[in-house]
Amino acid sequence: MISTVSVRIEALAPEYSGDAVALAESLGLPLFGEAEFALQLGPGGLQLQELGENASGPVRVDFLEGAVAHRRQHGGGTGQMIAKAVGIQPGVRPTVLDATAGLGRDAFLLAQLGCRVTLLERHPLVGALLADGLARALVDPDVGPIVRRMDFRLGNAIEILGEWSDAAPQVIYLDPMFPHRDKSSLVKKEMRVFRPLVGGDDDAAKLLEAALALATHRVVVKRPRKAPSIEGVQPGYVLEGKSSRYDIYPKKALKAR
Repeated sequence: MISTVSVRIEALAPEYSGDAVALAESLGLPLFGEAEFALQLGPGGLQLQELGENASGPVRVDFLEGAVAHRRQHGGGTGQMIAKAVGIQPGVRPTVLDATAGLGRDAFLLAQLGCRVTLLERHPLVGALLADGLARALVDPDVGPIVRRMDFRLGNAIEILGEWSDAAPQVIYLDPMFPHRDKSSLVKKEMRVFRPLVGGDDDAAKLLEAALALATHRVVVKRPRKAPSIEGVQPGYVLEGKSSRYDIYPKKALKAR
């Protein structure tokens, strides 16, 4: 099993049965039996559904509709705090490695603003959701060009960073799992689903160390506003918002080419 909780694969319609069998084999998960969660295949793509009484709704990656689409169409552009944190400025669109990609929302925003982004996710279930969302978005005429600036890789970020052989990213972005205080029902639902599956990022200090060794210009860590910094090297400076902040670990100034 790939999780401490039980998960099964489900096809939401007969025509998805073949894909469900293939997915079950690739993830080493059953198609039948009692489970706490179900990874479901249907007409809207792949989704993770909590099972049992008082279950929340499904979680899926969707870059075409919902909150991500609203942020793309009505967000603050380069004035957003995350854009400032990674160093986006006139003439500067750094290469970014998002080592804790999750559902890919921050990486998508940075790609939308013009950055080339490599996404790393170590949990196979979350990775399956992310890969599905990227594949569906790739064929959309409006969103496809954004997704083509995103490169997803499944695996342990600490190991991948330590063995990195490509050109080093200018910026490495980290958003370790922590208890979200956002009051929106969407965040509550996702944290309820994900926390039993992926737990906390207890190795965040090692990941920060690996990131600092590889990034050429800076490392950015997203944290709750009142939470302590990750253990180890202290950030050079901080950008603080209402509920979260960005700890910046500068190495070299980003300059326009």
